[in-house]
Amino acid sequence: MSTTPLRYTDAELQEFKILIDGKLEKARKEVLFLREQIQEANENSASQQSGDWTDESSSHTEMELLNNMLGRQHLFVQNLESALRRIQNKTYGVCSVSGELIDKKRLSLVPHATKSVEAKSRNGNGSDRNSDANALNGSANGKKTWEDEDAVEEEDASSHSKSFGRD
Repeated sequence: MSTTPLRYTDAELQEFKILIDGKLEKARKEVLFLREQIQEANENSASQQSGDWTDESSSHTEMELLNNMLGRQHLFVQNLESALRRIQNKTYGVCSVSGELIDKKRLSLVPHATKSVEAKSRNGNGSDRNSDANALNGSANGKKTWEDEDAVEEEDASSHSKSFGRD
């Protein structure tokens, strides 16, 4: 018989809930900020129909960047909300592949993780949605680590908000 626990304790789940709630609040604020930026960019482009193709190209590029950032942030919010549902169901922190507990250190870094490091490495480059990106953006050995894949959403959001004058 295995001595490995089947789930995290209620106290541990509460700690993860506090962590996720904080990240979720921050992510939702970022969504609102990005929506405001998109609205402002739309208003500016509508009022500045100068006919200069470089200005228009720059506006389109900025709008595309903002929309991509918004999409990624929406996905991050959805992943965090799913993690909260798993906490309610007391299935949070259980690997969807192996059924074993995901390491606490991994969950503290990537609280919306659904796979253990071992499961992700057995699965090739990680999740299917990241396979193509990993093939294009892989490190020197052609593979990214789980920290690279999972931390990119939060890292991108914070770096983009700084580039638009937000901390």
